[in-house]
Amino acid sequence: MKIEHLAVWVRDLERMKDFYGTYFEAVAGEKYHNPNKNFTSYFLSFDEGPRLELMYNPNISENLPGDVVHLGLVHFAISVGSRKKVVELTEKLRNSGFEIVGEPRTTGDGYYESVVLDPENNRIEITE
Repeated sequence: MKIEHLAVWVRDLERMKDFYGTYFEAVAGEKYHNPNKNFTSYFLSFDEGPRLELMYNPNISENLPGDVVHLGLVHFAISVGSRKKVVELTEKLRNSGFEIVGEPRTTGDGYYESVVLDPENNRIEITE
């Protein structure tokens, strides 16, 4: 078994698609739209691992802010291949105005990572 994809409700579908494409090299599939359900989505693919589904419906309520602890999905991690790339991508995101909520470091469980908030306050761990 494997995780096939994760899904995230978003406010701005195109902005989120562009963010993951620009900074994490995600490739978007064809835009899907179901007018009966007022639902639109993209599946984003990475070199390896599960896909990320970005979903939009204007009737979905706001997400919790990125710094609030709550039950449910807290973050997902994207491996970039090396400590150097963790640092470089973290700086690129910082210089582009994204909030870094965890500076590059080795965690207690052995990961070298940083943590960034995407444009809609979802936490992403950038790992080696």
